[in-house]
Amino acid sequence: NAALRAGLNNFRGLPTFGSIAQGPTEHDVETPHGRIHCTMKGVPKADRPVILTIHDIGLNHKTCWDSLFNHEDMSEIMQHFAVCHVDAPGQQEGANTFSTGYEYPSMDQLSETLPLVLKLKTVIGMGIGAGAYILTRFALDYPNMVEGLLLININPCAEGWMDWAAHKISGWTHAMPDMIITHLFGKEEIHNNHDLIGTYRHHILNDMNQFNLHLFVKSYESRRDLEIERPVPGTTVRTLKCPSLLVVGDSSPAVEAVVECNTKLDPTKTTLLKPGKLTEAFKYFIQGMGYMPSASMTRLVRSRTASGSSVTSFEGNRSRSHTTEGNRSRSHTNEGSRSRSHTAENQRGRSHTAGSTDGTANSNVDQAVPKSTEVSC
Repeated sequence: NAALRAGLNNFRGLPTFGSIAQGPTEHDVETPHGRIHCTMKGVPKADRPVILTIHDIGLNHKTCWDSLFNHEDMSEIMQHFAVCHVDAPGQQEGANTFSTGYEYPSMDQLSETLPLVLKLKTVIGMGIGAGAYILTRFALDYPNMVEGLLLININPCAEGWMDWAAHKISGWTHAMPDMIITHLFGKEEIHNNHDLIGTYRHHILNDMNQFNLHLFVKSYESRRDLEIERPVPGTTVRTLKCPSLLVVGDSSPAVEAVVECNTKLDPTKTTLLKPGKLTEAFKYFIQGMGYMPSASMTRLVRSRTASGSSVTSFEGNRSRSHTTEGNRSRSHTNEGSRSRSHTAENQRGRSHTAGSTDGTANSNVDQAVPKSTEVSC
């Protein structure tokens, strides 16, 4: 859906910030599973990881991430980190059509290409939908290479037979762009935000290679279950070892999947974020990892979800120092009138769209932020 995509064209042509000003460099990396297109912005620093992004189906790195990374609120982060944008095979602008016999890599195989792209460099991963799944698989298989993850609309489960049947039936009456739209956006946003939906439908139809896109969508729909479990003292289970920030919006079609993923991760290392100003949350996340000094950022308020991990929202006009220990110790306590429990049902009951900027659409979120950087998953 619209997690980072609202205002797709709002920042095209604006001056860039921080290390982006050095200009991006593009290159293709040959892997056993095909050629991977990468775009590097900034110069990697020896003492810190690279931010690695992977997009969702129906998008590429430009349509998924440009409006976020070109915004001035990201300038501080860009001064500290280089960014590597990865396009799934055949999804980049101007991609050539694959031959008829080409076997598109699975989600597992795409995750296996990342060590070749990174050349042993550690990363902080940012992914949406299919990209979030690929990065999670990568972090599970190569935990020493991933220092942190920001996962938007992550679905850790394989597509069930009912989902498969629904897609097959809907495919008889709906074109692929409409099927992708229902994956990216919630029903309320589809019905109410016609301009945004029209922009993305036009992009999918006119900017994406339709044959290549079909292969990528099929690969995502064929994903297998990540088979992760919440760790229990005295046992060894498969789960993420790195700090993880899960993001999902109230009206997102991925709400249930993200909440399910949250229940399977270590609550001392995982935060489930309610929509707000994503740049602020990402700054806190990086600062908690020890890579950025205390900056003048709004205060985060934490409360529980029904699953036991924290839900984070924003409270403006106050600043404070934020450390990893402080984040963990307070994310599981009740902070009086600023805290409340969240369940998957009440999450679905509140609408949150890219057009909501009056600060009152969600009582737990400070939404007085630029439309283009507002989270609307």
